[in-house]
Formats: sequence, structure tokens, C-alpha cells
Amino acid sequence: MTALFRACLFAALPLSLVACGETAGRYMLDTPATQQRTRVPVSRIEVRDVTLPDYASASEIMLQSEDGALFPLKGAIWADDPMRAVTLALARNLDTVTTATVAGEPWPLDAYPDVRIDTRIERMVARADGQFELSGQYSIAAPDQAVRESINRFQILQPLSGNTPVAVAQATSAALLTLSQQIAARLRR
Repeated sequence: MTALFRACLFAALPLSLVACGETAGRYMLDTPATQQRTRVPVSRIEVRDVTLPDYASASEIMLQSEDGALFPLKGAIWADDPMRAVTLALARNLDTVTTATVAGEPWPLDAYPDVRIDTRIERMVARADGQFELSGQYSIAAPDQAVRESINRFQILQPLSGNTPVAVAQATSAALLTLSQQIAARLRR
């Protein structure tokens, strides 16, 4: 193989990879509209990076079959890293549904947050029975005791409108909004 032929071959390689590129649709988590705003006794809330089960942290959008196995929906992946997307969705939702300023970690302001929310999701699955399940626990840490610290369990069931990636993304977004509202209500106490 001559040097010129090898150079042409390597130059053409990126073009051939683009031609065979990924054709999967990418789906985002949206912020569902809400009119409810909860007054909370803190000014600043930090949302720690959410932990997800292994299957939910993959880029593929999963659907549970009748026998309980999880399978990726063909041609559908999440538009963002799921851990990052869920963390940002919770922060965005809490910023919308509370009177506090909310951001994901690392905390971007000089003044420290009054409260840190740590969420550990155990199940995040589009179930075969037509329900999307989001369950786990969240903790509220308040270093200066601005609110009562607590560890709280949650289980949210959101109806799926179908077996499509859009339906899973919409149900995920709605379940995360419900979780944000539950956290806001807990902070109010």
C-alpha cells in the first residue's frame, strides 16, 4: 500500500462513519407546565447529583415486557446523559414550584445553599402494565437547621399514553414534576 493510498483511505474513513451514523431518535425530558408555587422557608436549594439504577442510567430508553425483562425501545435514546438530565429536571422543577433559588451541584453561588436535596432513585421504569414508576428516597440536609432534616421515601405511578419513546419521556417528565412537588411540600413543613 502506498503512502498516498493510505492517506486517502484514512481521509475517507470519517465520511464513511458519518454515512453509517446513528439514526436513533433522541428524546429530552421536558418541564411540564405548573401553576402551583409553594412558599418554602429557605432561599437557596442545591440538588445533588441524582443516583439512578444501572438500567436507567443507560442512553437507551427502556420498556418492561410482560415477563419483567427490560428491553430498549428500537431507535430511541435519551438526548442527554440520564443522570444529568434527571438532576437538572429536578432542579428546574424545584426552581419553578418553590420560592427558592435552586441549582444542581456544584453550587454556583458564593453564598452557600440553605438546603441540599439528595435523591436516590431505585426504580425508574416504563412498566408493562401501562404505568411509569419512579420510586426511591430523597433526603433533605440543612446544615444550619433552616428546616427539619429528613429522609423520605417516594413511589410515583404515572400513566403511560403508549409504548413509544415520546410516551416514556412525557411520563418521566411528569413523574419528576410530581416528585418535585412532594419535595416542595416537605420543605414547607
